[in-house]
Amino acid sequence: MSSSERSRYGLVVSAFGAALLAVAVFLPWYSLSFTSSGAAVVEQVGRQLAGEFGNASLQAQLSGLHAGLNDAVGAPLLALSAHQSLHVLSVLLPLLAGLALLDTMLALARPSDAPAGAGASGPILGGLATLLVAYRMFVPPTPGGGLLSLSLREGAWLALLGSLMIVLGALWPRVTAASGDPDTTMRGAFSGLSGWTPGP
Repeated sequence: MSSSERSRYGLVVSAFGAALLAVAVFLPWYSLSFTSSGAAVVEQVGRQLAGEFGNASLQAQLSGLHAGLNDAVGAPLLALSAHQSLHVLSVLLPLLAGLALLDTMLALARPSDAPAGAGASGPILGGLATLLVAYRMFVPPTPGGGLLSLSLREGAWLALLGSLMIVLGALWPRVTAASGDPDTTMRGAFSGLSGWTPGP
């Protein structure tokens, strides 16, 4: 008679993935930069203000600023983490990571006392986290009404990796343990290795 258990390797992979997902929420996900239309709007507003309230010196300074804005199109201005830019996901992703980590740690720490389903929710938790992260990677927020743009940073990729690790660890091949007389098991092992069966 044999029984099937979650592989400890798979549980460790899921645990590391959950920890990585939780940390990635606070790493840079996006770089914020001006679009060409955003730079044009800022330049237009600057010219209007300079024409109404400025003197020749201010207008000269603004001209230099406008040239700098054109060079800054597409260049990263600052980095945004998921915690800063994705308010719903900044709560959901750590929650999913915490549940996945708790689920795997229960199965790792005390397998005999763990609930029957411990470690089995990884595909659901990791799959949901993967969908959420992938959605915000392919459909990022649009700040500033199109005047600003976001480009992906390492935090989003690490969050995707952590989510996939949760799923991978949960789907790791199970370990089948044979139950029965230990002596019989050892004899079968010797017989399989050498063709010789030890006597009683």
